[in-house]
Amino acid sequence: MTDSFPRRQARTRGFTLGAPRTFTVSPDGRRVVFLRSKGGTDPVTCLWTLDLDTGEERLVADPAALDRAGDADLPPEERARRERSRERAGGVVGYATDRPVTMAAFALGGQLYVAEFAASLSPRLIETPGGVIDPRPDPTGRYVAYAAGGALHVHDLGARTTVTVAEPEAPGVTYGLADFAAAEEIGRMRGFWWSPDGEALLVARVDESPVQRWHIADPANPDRTPTVIAYPAAGTPNAHVTAEVIALNGRRTDVVWDTVRDEYLVDVTWDNQGLVIVVQPRDQRALRTLAVDPETGGTTLVAERTDPDWVDVVPGVPARLPSGALLDVDESGDTRRLTVDGEPVTPEGLQVRGVCDVDGDVVLLRAGTDPASIGLWTWGPDGLVERTPGVGVHNGRLVGGTLLVAAQTLDEDDTIVTVHRGDATWTVPSLADPPGLRPAPRFAAVTERGLPTALLLPSWHRPGTRLPVLMDPYGGPHAQRVTASRKAHLTSQWFADQGFAVVVVDGRGTPGKGPRFERAVRGDLAGPVLDDQVDALQALAKDNPDLDLDRVGIRGWSFGGYLAALAVLRRPDVFHAAVAGAPVTDWALYDTHYTERYLGTPAGDPDAYERSSLIADAAKLTRPLLLVHGLADDNVVAAHTLRLSSALLAAGRPHSVLPLSGVTHMTPQEVVAENLLLLQVRFLEDALGVSR
Repeated sequence: MTDSFPRRQARTRGFTLGAPRTFTVSPDGRRVVFLRSKGGTDPVTCLWTLDLDTGEERLVADPAALDRAGDADLPPEERARRERSRERAGGVVGYATDRPVTMAAFALGGQLYVAEFAASLSPRLIETPGGVIDPRPDPTGRYVAYAAGGALHVHDLGARTTVTVAEPEAPGVTYGLADFAAAEEIGRMRGFWWSPDGEALLVARVDESPVQRWHIADPANPDRTPTVIAYPAAGTPNAHVTAEVIALNGRRTDVVWDTVRDEYLVDVTWDNQGLVIVVQPRDQRALRTLAVDPETGGTTLVAERTDPDWVDVVPGVPARLPSGALLDVDESGDTRRLTVDGEPVTPEGLQVRGVCDVDGDVVLLRAGTDPASIGLWTWGPDGLVERTPGVGVHNGRLVGGTLLVAAQTLDEDDTIVTVHRGDATWTVPSLADPPGLRPAPRFAAVTERGLPTALLLPSWHRPGTRLPVLMDPYGGPHAQRVTASRKAHLTSQWFADQGFAVVVVDGRGTPGKGPRFERAVRGDLAGPVLDDQVDALQALAKDNPDLDLDRVGIRGWSFGGYLAALAVLRRPDVFHAAVAGAPVTDWALYDTHYTERYLGTPAGDPDAYERSSLIADAAKLTRPLLLVHGLADDNVVAAHTLRLSSALLAAGRPHSVLPLSGVTHMTPQEVVAENLLLLQVRFLEDALGVSR
């Protein structure tokens, strides 16, 4: 293993290539479908199955064998979907199956393919005009619906004919695709859903004409036309999202709900118990579950959750048991609890993260009492049962009595995937490359707030040797860095081995410690977040005298980049240098659903935006600051860094800016990803006076 860690991490996309993912289990529990590339440096993802009757693993679709290994022909809408989902690989990055899981449909380079699992035949190319996005078979396996060119199409696999069931009536209108807010923030990546009998679809109609247009230019290539995007910044109009039930016989029925009050379409479920949609108002202080009559389009309120701050969208709920009982969560106390028809069925202190599956009367959920460890639990006739008693970060599926467990722990490099049916267990092998690092995080809960922290020291460190400190947070809502997973701490350990004591803190606003801890950032994304980083650092230093508080740096990306810049601007007495990657610097420039959840609108609460944004702090800079930003970023656009840089220049404050040409909010390019780590180390060493 001669390559450096930065090179290996870049080449392997963070050691994710070759790892199995995106699992589907057949209703009879006898077949598992998944995605995996052929090796740890192979970015081309393939489709596989595992037959539990024989134990045989079979390669179903290999893009290289289909001459579709490259992604040069991807439709622009598919590139946008991959950016929204942070997809770093190529090949078959998504698929959908029929109800019995006998076949799958997927897109490669904008072309539609269908694969039969029982046959040893190559996937079949379905003739289409191209531009295929998100193909999905109907539950019976007779048809495949897909989006292309802003329209929704249905292909009849038996007759081998294709019809267009909905096409845009005007520029800016699409059918069957998720809008920006849904895909980037809500977690809804799809825009159509089949009826159980395969005779109709619920289809989202998105009209982006109200949304302001922004232009993403490529300064390194001035001959290229800037990319135009519809970006719903805080306080500006969202896309107008409605829905229709479209039958294959041509009948179209509008779904009727108060789209003025509840403008976000959060989720859709259409199963044998009926059609249900989940909607949310602009202020996100409610989440409403509506039953839909497919014949008339009328809706009836089934359930409603409200909160004076905001209501979280929790994965997997609402859902229904076979009895019709409604599964949801309750956050009225300081524990997110699973409820059945409004009654809590999980105890105080066990924080529910989401529901994975409902298998008959048994519910598989993710939950934990320790913020760093997320386990799998089942609730059903046998009560509440912990299925993964070990410490780690677990995910899973439970279908047809078969339990699939994907475990990340501190003891393993890879995500370990096991399949359990009866007394038998199978392992789905990972082909990912080993990172060659053994992170050794020391976990603690510090201050009276019990802030989750991890301290990583150099592998060669000896007590009594003073070390410069590097804070390495994300620090913002909906993400954790302090987790009981070896993979989560690889980059931090590498920085530690360069001679730093690396400190990771999950402060207020981060998940896992309960609703009150998360909601402490309402109206202020700066103060509580920064205070927790400072307080945790000082608390750790009392018990770890080798931490040199006269040499403290901080680095981060996205919200972590915002936090890094915030730290040197407002607390230069604590932080002596910062690397801020893709930082939000003016929250009025960030999107509606995320920003307004915490700060309201700029017109409604201008003080919250003033408290939380960085531009007005430019004149306070007295410490070295490196701003890094991808110029093709369509999530946190480069204007954030450029406006802060302009304000710093106007205030006469020296700083450094590293623009990344052609780079989005992700940095999957191997050379870029590798050298970014190396440049950060050199900058921090120079800024903190660290000898090499």
